[in-house]
Amino acid sequence: MMFGSTQPETGDNKWRSQLDRFVKANQQELAALSWALWLENGDSQGTIGIDLQPTPHFVYCPQEAVEKLNENVENRLQEIIGIIAHHQPEVEVLMIGIGKGEVKLIQFAPEPTPPECFAQLGKDVEELLDLLEQRMSGEIVV
Repeated sequence: MMFGSTQPETGDNKWRSQLDRFVKANQQELAALSWALWLENGDSQGTIGIDLQPTPHFVYCPQEAVEKLNENVENRLQEIIGIIAHHQPEVEVLMIGIGKGEVKLIQFAPEPTPPECFAQLGKDVEELLDLLEQRMSGEIVV
């Protein structure tokens, strides 16, 4: 799992630790959403993102936009682009957290797998989006 940060929690990076806690507490639901969106669109829309501004909500981050951002930051996101290229949606969740002009990679392999989480929860994409966005609004304050 790629959670946590060695930086102290300050106003500038508080969103990162709040996002970490949210992801950790909602792994099954995020895995179900990730799989449901994969079934719906594959990777045609890009990578799922969690945009924290103005209020937390889900977006798609098109591949072209991630590549352009990488160019703008002197290839400092090259590792993220490689992880996106090798993403295995049937076993792992991959999302990009977006907040305060920064990005944070969210990647984890849930137990059970994303397809099993989706089957067990029995909710459709809209229900999962509504549930998770409501929870985010209560837990992540930027």
